[in-house]
Amino acid sequence: MNTQGKELELELKQFSGSENIYTLPLFGTKYTEGILHLVNKANCFWLLTDSSIIGKSLLDKSYFITIDFKRFKTSQQDILKKEAIITYGDGNDNILESHSYDFTDFPLDELRLFFVDGTLMLPNEY
Repeated sequence: MNTQGKELELELKQFSGSENIYTLPLFGTKYTEGILHLVNKANCFWLLTDSSIIGKSLLDKSYFITIDFKRFKTSQQDILKKEAIITYGDGNDNILESHSYDFTDFPLDELRLFFVDGTLMLPNEY
């Protein structure tokens, strides 16, 4: 993980709860201050929209959804021809859906988010 990723990881740990809730107009998804910070610092609006679209599509399977971003190790990237994967689960180790990404400039190697009742948040904001 690069320096930006390490700094961002520390910054995200400071969020707990959220005084403000924001709304993604196109999808009506709500998200917290921690997610807003993540999106702005990591330039990852794609993560907000992807998580929103998939999260909403899975609400009929579970009201609580975990979203796990994981960058593959370099050796795996060479074999899979993919750089990362996002796995959507129900919080009980049941995978509901997953999407792989050919390329990403996301600064973190791993990240977990929660999508609960239509609201996207960091785990420490739950």
